[in-house]
Amino acid sequence: MQKLLYNLVFGFFYAFSLLPWRVLYLLSDFAAFLLRDVLGYRRKVVADNIAFSFPDMPEAERRQIARKFYNNFTDNWIETIKLISVSKENLNRRITGNFEVFYKLHAEGKSVQCNLGHFFNWEIMTLHTGINQPFTFLTVYLPQSNPIMDRLINYVRSRWGNPQLPATDMARAIIPWRKKQFLLALGADQSPANPEHAWWLNFLGRPAPFPKGPEKFARSMHIPVVMMTTTRKKRGHYHYDYYLLAEDPKALPEGELMRLYVRKLEENIRLQPELYLWSHKRWKHQWQDKYSSLWVD
Repeated sequence: MQKLLYNLVFGFFYAFSLLPWRVLYLLSDFAAFLLRDVLGYRRKVVADNIAFSFPDMPEAERRQIARKFYNNFTDNWIETIKLISVSKENLNRRITGNFEVFYKLHAEGKSVQCNLGHFFNWEIMTLHTGINQPFTFLTVYLPQSNPIMDRLINYVRSRWGNPQLPATDMARAIIPWRKKQFLLALGADQSPANPEHAWWLNFLGRPAPFPKGPEKFARSMHIPVVMMTTTRKKRGHYHYDYYLLAEDPKALPEGELMRLYVRKLEENIRLQPELYLWSHKRWKHQWQDKYSSLWVD
């Protein structure tokens, strides 16, 4: 029964993905209007996050960022549906990237960790990067509660061979790859479940916890860490510029890798703030004095 239901859902989304880009973006505009102006989806969270992050910015400019955010938010998912059927040639005509650092590190026989942020469109980034650099591109993902949607999202992300590693079983899933060259992508700006086991530092002017896992893994594996700057030239056309964040994380003091990451994350956010995931409750954990030993900024 579940297989039949998945096939029906997949068939619907596949047919939907065949629509021209311009038609899909018209539907995205309507969806953004519904979310923002009718349903008010997380409107207060978005407005508060932007206001706290840019306190000196005129109110009209902050409202404009919020408005563009909702358009980018719905674009993100409409574009993700398009990825079900898009060709490599079509994708590479719209998306560009600077992958030189990966070719250099691969030639040196190293594996790489890539610390990412939640910039639109991270699904396009995953698929595009997977086919334009020499490593096997491993992506860590959080399994969805709905098994049909979980299978569909995994199809999109791995349709051209990118292995998916569940975050809930990361230690076991990485074992087959530990002695091979790989590129591991991690969303390092996730809000940690337990703020008592996180690094704390200023993020856009407010104390925020960041998970220790990305730094811990890079140090234990002695692998360089790469980061990227995301920009959008126009609707549906993104550029990903990758650069070396730390060649030897083990040589850095504990917490320093995360501090470097957050500073670069802030730079990218300020570059095009409407591309960041402002609906994420990134500051839900409040600073307490008991976290003092975890402060690394």
